[in-house]
Amino acid sequence: MRKRIKVDDLPEFDAAPYLDSEASIAAYLTDILEANDGALLAAALGDIARARGMTEIAKSAGITREALYKALRPDSAPRFDTVSRVCAALGVRLVAQAVHS
Repeated sequence: MRKRIKVDDLPEFDAAPYLDSEASIAAYLTDILEANDGALLAAALGDIARARGMTEIAKSAGITREALYKALRPDSAPRFDTVSRVCAALGVRLVAQAVHS
């Protein structure tokens, strides 16, 4: 008999340790953007900011560290201005791509 595993018993996944290159960050953001979920994007930017150093990213974005944590928590809906400033601080940009070729 196989033992059933409850979802609540699984450890929480943290993407930050795997975001160690520009290529991995770009691939991660591309996948997240395809989900079309603003809160998920905020959480992903938070993962990347933690991987790069939240204090440095906040400083580069021109916002306080506390405000950055608040803006990028998983259930947030940050303003586009905040997302844009964080992306610039992370050294990435969001790019539009045609859906139909």
